[in-house]
Amino acid sequence: MPLAVAHHHHDHHQLLSFLFIILLLYVSLAQTSNYDVKRSEFPDDFFFGTTTSSYQIEGAYLEDGKGLNTWDVFTHIPGNIDNNDNGDVADDHYHLFLDDIELMQSLGVNAYRFSISWSRILPRGRFGEVNPLGIAFYNSLIDNLLLRGIEPFVTIYHLDFPQELEDRYGSWLSPLMQEDFVYFAEICFKNFGHKTKHWITINEPNLFAEMAYITGLYPPCHCSPPFGNCSIGNSDIEPLIVMHNMILAHAKAVKLYRESFQSKQGGSIGIVGLATTYEPFRVNNGLDEEAASRAMIFQFAWLFDPIVHGDYPPEMRHYLGGELPKFSPEEINIVKGSTDFIGVNHYTALYAKDCIHSSCIPGWDRPIRGFAYTTGERNGVTIGEPTGNPLLFVVPRGMEKSVNYVKERYNNMPIYVTENGYSPPPQEQELEEAELLQDLNRVNYHKSYLRALARAIRNGADVRGYFIWSFLDNFEWASGYSLRYGIHYVDFQTLERKPKHSAKWYKKFLTITDRNMSAMMIESETAAKEEI
Repeated sequence: MPLAVAHHHHDHHQLLSFLFIILLLYVSLAQTSNYDVKRSEFPDDFFFGTTTSSYQIEGAYLEDGKGLNTWDVFTHIPGNIDNNDNGDVADDHYHLFLDDIELMQSLGVNAYRFSISWSRILPRGRFGEVNPLGIAFYNSLIDNLLLRGIEPFVTIYHLDFPQELEDRYGSWLSPLMQEDFVYFAEICFKNFGHKTKHWITINEPNLFAEMAYITGLYPPCHCSPPFGNCSIGNSDIEPLIVMHNMILAHAKAVKLYRESFQSKQGGSIGIVGLATTYEPFRVNNGLDEEAASRAMIFQFAWLFDPIVHGDYPPEMRHYLGGELPKFSPEEINIVKGSTDFIGVNHYTALYAKDCIHSSCIPGWDRPIRGFAYTTGERNGVTIGEPTGNPLLFVVPRGMEKSVNYVKERYNNMPIYVTENGYSPPPQEQELEEAELLQDLNRVNYHKSYLRALARAIRNGADVRGYFIWSFLDNFEWASGYSLRYGIHYVDFQTLERKPKHSAKWYKKFLTITDRNMSAMMIESETAAKEEI
């Protein structure tokens, strides 16, 4: 062929090769930097799901034999909840669960984490009968999830329990609650265990102890000054007793599961803790670095050190002395190693400031707080973008940090990120439905946190699942319906569900694979060759 044509052909080919290399570079960059996170950055058998809890979505609070739980009673006292909201109807998931499962299937998730309403199964705890209609509801829920290829992750206790247990003996302040919990757990294993492969005993005992017994914002609202103004309680002592009883209740339920159910049912069982990460308030300040480390210990290791290693962290013993309960030798045997995985609910990072050698705000200078003042603000600047909850900020690096903390402190046990989610700041919560559906900030939140999670996995963390809080806008405890965490919008007048932009993004994230991607690349390469 004439030289000029050959030369032109060669140039064209070089240009194509160059473009192809650029495309490859772009793809590899996309995996490591700020580009869209991809499903392929996670293991093939990874669980991607959404999360809810019974009181927050079910409604039907007096239907089909359900007894009153502590939240039913607490929310009916004016002044306890924003706007005096309650969960009497909530999302009415009890009646609409089949529609909700269809919505889940259309998302493409392969897992769903939900909780069982204790008072729906046992209206009066172990003092009454098992409610067959409660059993039937959860069996139907589980069967319909499995029909659609969605793996149930079942939380046995998520903040709501029969009011009678509080009235009779003060619930978690008494060791009797351990018996009640194990009794309830056994009924769950017997009725749902042949179909349920992932059990969570208790959701966030560390947060429950804080909210119900230090600040008194959750029922049974125990607290004392300077933490709060409750009619009853001792914020320094009671949370320690409550946590102790929850850890033992968990461990005894796990022992029962392992001895009587696990080998024939083939499931795994664990527990979920709130994991906030902490950074020093003052830069390059050794005291604040220690305070940040103490804050992690007094929140997260308070729960997981006993469950993995058999006792409370030494730092807690050091500062709390005899007020911290002790495990007997028999109890240590039951508690130590009483989990198959670690469930992490992670939302934010905060700053921590030392309160041992520095003057501090009353309440933070107490042993129960680990002498660490925590805040999301430094010199008038927040640690990340604010959200609807004044204590939660958008700090993606916290995700990687919390997972690495678990990896290092607990010998890289299997980890599930059982909750991670975003609610818009108060001024945005007021927006019209159309604007709430365009939740780009939520999409960016999940993308950035998933990128951080992918980094932790690349660096060796054994993470096996990620669950978005929440599947639906729902009842957000003391905030009522004023916070919207859902990837589906709920109109609380009509109960209509609508996918937000985030639901559409999640679906796309779960369905666009590298295979599709390489097919697209091959197509463009073929097209380019044909042009030649």
